[in-house]
Amino acid sequence: MLNKYPMWKNLMVVLIIAIGALYALPNLYGEDPALQISATRNSEINTATLATVRSSLEAAGLNSQRVVMKEGQIEARFANTEDQSRAQDVVSKALGNDYIVAINLAPAQPEWLASIGGNPMKLGLDLRGGVNFLMEVDMNEAIRKQEEQIVADFRSDLREQRLRYSGVRIAPDGVEVRFRDPQVAEEALNYLRNKNRNLLFSSKDNSTFVAALSEEYLREIKEYALSQNITILRNRVNELGVAEPVVQRQGAERITVELPGVQDTARAKEILGATATLEFRMVSENADLGAAMRGLVPPGSKLYEDRDGRPVLLDSQVILTGDHITGAQSGFDENGRPQVSINLDAAGGNKMADWTRDKVGKGMATVFIEFKAKEERNPDGSPQFDRLEEVINVATIQARLGRSFRITGLDSPAEAQNLALLLRAGALIAPITIVQERTIGPSLGQENVDNGMAALIWGMIAVVVFMAIYYRKFGLIAVGALCANLVLIVGVMSMIPGATLTMPGIAGIVLTVGMAVDGNVLIFERIREELRGGRSIQQAINEGYGNALSTIADANLTTFITALILFSVGTGPVKGFAVTLMIGIATSMFTAIVASRAVVNALWGGKRLKKLDI
Repeated sequence: MLNKYPMWKNLMVVLIIAIGALYALPNLYGEDPALQISATRNSEINTATLATVRSSLEAAGLNSQRVVMKEGQIEARFANTEDQSRAQDVVSKALGNDYIVAINLAPAQPEWLASIGGNPMKLGLDLRGGVNFLMEVDMNEAIRKQEEQIVADFRSDLREQRLRYSGVRIAPDGVEVRFRDPQVAEEALNYLRNKNRNLLFSSKDNSTFVAALSEEYLREIKEYALSQNITILRNRVNELGVAEPVVQRQGAERITVELPGVQDTARAKEILGATATLEFRMVSENADLGAAMRGLVPPGSKLYEDRDGRPVLLDSQVILTGDHITGAQSGFDENGRPQVSINLDAAGGNKMADWTRDKVGKGMATVFIEFKAKEERNPDGSPQFDRLEEVINVATIQARLGRSFRITGLDSPAEAQNLALLLRAGALIAPITIVQERTIGPSLGQENVDNGMAALIWGMIAVVVFMAIYYRKFGLIAVGALCANLVLIVGVMSMIPGATLTMPGIAGIVLTVGMAVDGNVLIFERIREELRGGRSIQQAINEGYGNALSTIADANLTTFITALILFSVGTGPVKGFAVTLMIGIATSMFTAIVASRAVVNALWGGKRLKKLDI
């Protein structure tokens, strides 16, 4: 029988739309202003913490809608943003520096919806409000660090091969290696060239050669610096307790960071932009400190100052850098002084153990390194940084060190906590500078939501009026299919973990409204054409849906491919537009062709009709 779906097909249509509606439902409940309280590594969230939060809020006269502990965090909800802001100050003072109290927006859907994964769509920065940072990585420093590592490797390799050299240093054209004996220089050149295929070696004279970074190696260094900095920034954002952040690359040397809901940019800039790291070096033995202070620094040594301005002479060779640090907790030593306990990875632990095996009784210094961006920039536009170095601790090695040890000599508990946070989040491979900062207030974000929804509603009204007048009952079916399409778009966006709705995304949905109804227009016009050609009503409906399918599929396929390309090569707003467009195309194909035909078949399929209201 023409125009009749089997029962399973009708049930499939109903089930798909019902699932879409179920997962779109959480978006109707909105969000509550909330505080998200999490613990740093040297503390924990427990019932005592929960009691402290509740009592501090009651003492301040702040009525919270709900204060609960879940998944190792405490969530406190409030009726408005004023109470939320006051509560952040109150709770922060009550808990102290061992806890992170972050402003957040918590979904207000019922528990039964949340238990099945029903969560509202994630809103982008332009809709929720927050702060956006555009950061630039100092690739020159990344290259310099790699050249320093090459210098250390060359010295180690040449000592192992018993090849005496007179100097290894960083020169303008690469790493320069000097020898007194030309024959030894030739032997060393052959050895290092075979071991370092990614370096370009060239001879300056009989006893000197230079190793330069190849173009491919330079690209690898820059790519590694960018990707590692992105990973470290994500770790630091997690330490801030921000919900649903966005950290992604932008171009070859820049990173964009979006922190929805964050209005206090000072703390975010302090943590994200900080480039603190540590180096561990041995104290130079049998060296003349007085001569070094007069400018006669012996080869293989470097002059530093401690926090009191006193000179300290250290070995140039670095034992270990902060790259090997996997954990850092602030605390106090036996005398009540602030300290940071350090944990190393396996490679770092082995290196520290090997180095300190025969160094018991000798001095080892901890050098704190920080980069601060300067206002002026290099001629090529890249940022300039001041490299600040100071010795924060000199300790005598009492026993062979391993994967765990302590750093003392810090000025305050706050400094210890800040250093521990930065170290466990990771040391940046290269310093970064904030080149652009943009803050969007919650009221502006809400205004964007209201404007976007107004555009969508007016567009829907215009389509509904036109379709109802021009295609009558079939027009109303198309309107129903269009509403189902919007429900499915919202449902799918809510189900995809990484999908975020932005203003361009709303534009993509508005565009989808026109494209979705376009499929039904093609079908209805084909049905009218078949009726004018003398076909029966049932044949006209069947031919209309069957013959229009290829045209609709071709048109939507080309648009989908375009959206896919935009998603692949675009960033930020372009991706948001492409995501909603691709989802809208897929759901509109289903609602325009399958769902609307199911309704037409149910109303008119298999019946003897003299007239069709189209």
